[in-house]
Amino acid sequence: MGIKSYTPYTSSRRNMTGSDFSEITKKTPEKSLLAKKKKNSGRNNQGKITVRHQGGGNRQKYRIIDFKRRKDDVPGKVVGIEYDPNRTVNIALINYADGEKAYILAPAGLKDGMTVMSGENAEVTVGNSLPLQNIPVGTMIHNIELLPGRGGQMVRTAGSSAQLMAKEGKYATLRLPSGEMRMVPIVCRASIGVLGNGDHNLIHIGKAGRKRHMGIRPTVRGSVMNPNDHPHGGGEGRAPVGRPGPSTPWGKPAMGLKTRKHKKQSNKLIVRRRDGRAIK
Repeated sequence: MGIKSYTPYTSSRRNMTGSDFSEITKKTPEKSLLAKKKKNSGRNNQGKITVRHQGGGNRQKYRIIDFKRRKDDVPGKVVGIEYDPNRTVNIALINYADGEKAYILAPAGLKDGMTVMSGENAEVTVGNSLPLQNIPVGTMIHNIELLPGRGGQMVRTAGSSAQLMAKEGKYATLRLPSGEMRMVPIVCRASIGVLGNGDHNLIHIGKAGRKRHMGIRPTVRGSVMNPNDHPHGGGEGRAPVGRPGPSTPWGKPAMGLKTRKHKKQSNKLIVRRRDGRAIK
């Protein structure tokens, strides 16, 4: 994927960039793999806002992605690479030999006409999905399961990949994009390759309206609010927050407070945290 710039006929347009969609080969989605995507603007069943800064945006349809890849030993042909408005990475439409169609996350290097397979007998090539025990050490992988049969939950964003570092006993050790070293059951599945659309993080939004098209509403700083609206509010001029540390609108500590449970069960599977420290 490449990055394109625009003719600056306004000041906001000057620094705006976007994708040139050079990887996209199919523009219309597969109707049988579309689902309705209901918007609630961050509100719960009582109509109260539980997630702030959400609302509006362009209408979208959800693409049903096959994260489990359980269609073993059935070859599938790549029909096209498509844009998915629900995620940063592009998706590939697969037409299996038995006539079934499915969407998968598109790794870099996956082209139209290529064949992908799943299962223990699949080759270690881009786009194939197989158990970690059948993948050579050092291979770059994505769409990794945490529990067998649950489907890929880790490493699903554009340009990301994990590396298989070791296999010992019932567990395989992975190095995740964050730098964390983590053990995963060796029978879990992963897909081969680095996910495509790697230049996605270089896109410059350029103007506020583009964020509104994404369904993201403005964020107001607490320091410019009144005292009854936010713990940081009030004061003459640009006053400090007036508290030992930054707070949320509900008075809870923010920015730096670790919220992970100390006795979380999966702690024993983390070999090294992303900050380089070992789990105690």
